[in-house]
Amino acid sequence: MEEIVLLVGNPNAGKSTLFNRLTGGHAHVGNWHGVTVDALEGRVEIDGKRLKLVDLPGIYNAEGRSMEEKFACRYVAERPQAALIFVAECSSAVRALSLLNVLTKGGRRCMLVLTKQKRFEREGGKIDKVGLEKLLGIPVCYAEDGAIASAIAHMLISQPREVQVSGMGALYVPPRQGLSRADNFILNGFFGIPIFAFLLFCAFFFTFQEGMPGDIMKSGVEWFFTGFLGGFAEGISSPIVKSLVQSGILQSLGSVLCFLPQIALLHLFLILLEESGLMSRLAVLTDGTLHKIGLSGRAVFSLLMGFGCTAAAITTTRGLDDRGIQRRAILCLPYISCSAKLPVYLALSASFFENPFLAVLLLYAVGIALSMIVALFLKGQTQPLAMELAPLQIPHPFFVTKSLLFQIKQFIIKVATVILAFFLVSWMLSSFDFTFTLCAVEDSMLAKLCGSISWVFAPAGMNDWRIAYAAISGLIAKENVAGAIAMFYGSFPFGAASAFAFAIFILTCSPCVSAIAASARELGARKALLYATLQTGSALILCYAVYFCLIGGAIWFLPLAAFLAATFIIGIRFEKVHRNNRNHSKKVHRRHLCAGIDVFKRALKKQRGSCERREGGGRLHTETAR
Repeated sequence: MEEIVLLVGNPNAGKSTLFNRLTGGHAHVGNWHGVTVDALEGRVEIDGKRLKLVDLPGIYNAEGRSMEEKFACRYVAERPQAALIFVAECSSAVRALSLLNVLTKGGRRCMLVLTKQKRFEREGGKIDKVGLEKLLGIPVCYAEDGAIASAIAHMLISQPREVQVSGMGALYVPPRQGLSRADNFILNGFFGIPIFAFLLFCAFFFTFQEGMPGDIMKSGVEWFFTGFLGGFAEGISSPIVKSLVQSGILQSLGSVLCFLPQIALLHLFLILLEESGLMSRLAVLTDGTLHKIGLSGRAVFSLLMGFGCTAAAITTTRGLDDRGIQRRAILCLPYISCSAKLPVYLALSASFFENPFLAVLLLYAVGIALSMIVALFLKGQTQPLAMELAPLQIPHPFFVTKSLLFQIKQFIIKVATVILAFFLVSWMLSSFDFTFTLCAVEDSMLAKLCGSISWVFAPAGMNDWRIAYAAISGLIAKENVAGAIAMFYGSFPFGAASAFAFAIFILTCSPCVSAIAASARELGARKALLYATLQTGSALILCYAVYFCLIGGAIWFLPLAAFLAATFIIGIRFEKVHRNNRNHSKKVHRRHLCAGIDVFKRALKKQRGSCERREGGGRLHTETAR
């Protein structure tokens, strides 16, 4: 019979790293709080006993402030027989042990694992491990010393007990306190914000600029599919097999996989930002701005994760302070351009920008601006930011390489399964008629089935069912859009205005199926489908409006947009004035409103002579007097 062992402790203490080491798993780890947002289970055998090891989100206190903390506290409370492996950083051991004291109320088998020992000792800290073990009465070990398995075996045969923490003074020498010079420099907004802006610019420059590593590697992958493999396909004698290999596989897959180097570079930037400890400092720097639009500094992690994968970013929102902030963050995330949209942007950018770097930079900037506007529109109450700064460090090359290879593997698996299946089905439907005879695209089954939707993008200068089909395919996976364009057209055949309008639609429409499913887990299926429908509808309207402006309608559209923006801003200002006057303004408005309704009611009474109306009027006077 399996025995349950729970990994608990403060956020960013090293629980997931220990979980991976013991189970051989691949849980996401990082130099940031809130990386684990759910219970991760793994199996391990120690001293002949099979254990189910459960990695839980980090906890600061037993009451639980964020949603992830409340989940972890509830999970521990509902399993009183489970043993605890309490993981604590050496530098925060004294504070963390007070939590262990609460979690072991009533008695539990437990042990203490101390992490980040080398950094702690380098900063002048010391812990008497043997004395601490005697004081607490439970096994204590360092994560780096390799004695964890034997300590777990000792814990499993020990008796449950309440851990009492007292008398730590003689056993613990704290490290040097205070912010380092680097932290003082980075956390100064005058220097910190330009530093992060420069790093982001460098990431995009090296990824997309012509002649830079991202562009060079992209060209190499394109040559491999079109030149090397395409040469072999030319020698195929069967027209059906040749069409399948060239259009169904090489052209479609190549149009997506050629962007793998650039997607990998973006993921590398996010990994380095997280592992270096800069992510938590960015959260502190942006908390004031995000607080004004109804988010918090903690949301930075989810928003930056959105550049990689929207579904994964939605899952990380469980680490936010409350459900209101989580809902606002989830509604913002579809406008943050994920890596799956990148192939579409680059496929379209040649139509409206000679330099793909500037085109992608513009689209990413538009997405960020739209996400902030959505957050402002949904603005609600927020809480003050309370979090620890992750230590500044040089990311370990082995860990960075492992994380990057994992992201690359996930992308290749997705392309080789879901996206390849879509391309094969699309090729078959667009290459054969209903008698399964090889035919032109316009005579195919797909043309007959989708001909009725050609009008969808007609207001944006694209009266073609193939574009509508490509857009619909993006609801499965955004990479499908680039593949469909390559399969049907080779390159985007419409003008610059249509290309940019279509890019705006891809930017603002509903995310893929996996992201909608992630939203459904957090918000409920009904709300997730409603939000996806509203996003797609508003994306179509925005697509039409952008096209209208680009073909010369800006002279009419921009004044209207300015008027609406001014109305919105004035409305916010009046709202603030009323709120500052406490309840007086609300009473005045209610009094005037009731007086107007009263006049209207009296007119109805005279006209109809209804007693029922007279009684209703009396009730209204009573409410007004109150």
